[in-house]
Amino acid sequence: MEPPRTPSVPGLANDAAGAVGELLAGASRQLTKVRSDPKPLHPSGVVVTARLVRTGSAGIAVPWLEIAGTQEVVVRISRAIGLPGAVPDIHGLAMRVPISGRTHHADLLFASTGLGRVTRFMLTAGREITSRPLTTLLPYRSPRGPLLIGACPGGGDPLRFQLLWSRWLGPWVRFAELTVHSTTGPDPDISFDPIANPLPGLQHYEWVRRLRAPAYRAAREATGRA
Repeated sequence: MEPPRTPSVPGLANDAAGAVGELLAGASRQLTKVRSDPKPLHPSGVVVTARLVRTGSAGIAVPWLEIAGTQEVVVRISRAIGLPGAVPDIHGLAMRVPISGRTHHADLLFASTGLGRVTRFMLTAGREITSRPLTTLLPYRSPRGPLLIGACPGGGDPLRFQLLWSRWLGPWVRFAELTVHSTTGPDPDISFDPIANPLPGLQHYEWVRRLRAPAYRAAREATGRA
């Protein structure tokens, strides 16, 4: 009779992330019922087109980050809780990027955090989306190790964000500028999903997938989307 196998550390991390992910999905469903709103988080926002100018940046072995180019992208700017404008809230910036040569697209989701070694993984609140920098919060798996992508808002009109990448706790490296010419417009029912639509060259760690996927599934179920 073989002795019982000892669970591996990655396996335990994946299981724990899956359990937390299901808890978050359950909380999302309950919040939907309490608010009588199909979108438990980021209930309202504005969807507009923006221009992304990638200046390129070597050192990460992800072509989309390293190769210069200009693209028209779709962005959604929203407040996570949906609090009144005068009350600080966690801000979200979603970006849909067309992939050259494909009919598919990639989605990036940013939330207001910080840029420090610790604060890049911590949600923060502000009155405006320009109050705080934003990051993808959870790391991607890249050919050079864990990778975060950040968006640092700049002043002036139109609204601009400097896009950055960082290898885990390393320094931030600028690779693009996002210009949003208008922050008013409709809020059509568009579903951003970074788990299903990652950037080419970037993958999700299994624990990240298990942590986030249940909440995205719950959100799609609540709004009747496939």
